[in-house]
Amino acid sequence: MSILDRRPGLRVGLLLTPPMLWLGAAYLGALGALLITSLWTQNDFTGTIDRVWTLENFRTLFTVDVYRTITVRTIGLAALVTVIDAVLAFPIALYMAKIASPRAQRLLVIAVLMPLWASYLVKAYAWRGMFSADGPIEWILNPFGLSTPGYGLAATTVTLAYLWLPYMILPVYAALERVPDSLFEASADLGAGSVHTLRRVVLPMAFPGFVAGSIFTFSLTMGDYIAVKIVGGTTQLLGNVVYDNQGAANNLPFAAAVATIPIVVMLGYLAAARRTGALESL
Repeated sequence: MSILDRRPGLRVGLLLTPPMLWLGAAYLGALGALLITSLWTQNDFTGTIDRVWTLENFRTLFTVDVYRTITVRTIGLAALVTVIDAVLAFPIALYMAKIASPRAQRLLVIAVLMPLWASYLVKAYAWRGMFSADGPIEWILNPFGLSTPGYGLAATTVTLAYLWLPYMILPVYAALERVPDSLFEASADLGAGSVHTLRRVVLPMAFPGFVAGSIFTFSLTMGDYIAVKIVGGTTQLLGNVVYDNQGAANNLPFAAAVATIPIVVMLGYLAAARRTGALESL
């Protein structure tokens, strides 16, 4: 018997060491490079990067009104998309977990996953066609004297809520699937109605799934910039500011400084989610 057979912990350690080293070098190293770059500045005359550490980029972020507005708008949009997806995901996940037959469950899971197989750009441009001046939404609303909202914040919200909805449905479905059917029977035996059972039994049990799904929807919205470019019109989010400064302006230090905002927000969000205890219940 080899030493690896006698010491399974050593075998697991050897298996995990390469991917953990890769994670540390690729992920944590990239974050470190991002934070260091955010402390540099761009020379206004030559366009080159001055590798002298300064907080000028962060001072600009906190003192210029437009960047504060964009930050608040991005966080608000991420929260709104998360709430919309949670409201839409709950009845779908509840039906999949507790009402549908086993065969229907498998079909519904496939149906939820199918949009993830399609290209991100295809789905985003499909919604661009929906919100266009002669698109389906305009045809539906026109008989009622209404018109399409066009490209802007509303179109961005709908598009992102659609794109990230599967990431909310699946964790909530997994959480509800673990709820014993006997709890429903016990609640009914104690005289609770359907609404009371949903509020006092089902929702608390599904809460970890909502938290897990919200991490996906919130973080993906915070970092998105492609959908905003396609259906957002003149709307600006943090992702757009990072993209524009990294591309057209070629101001990498300021783009890196803006990119630290979603990192800090998500660290705070994860800390709050951890304090709820929901992550430990997954």
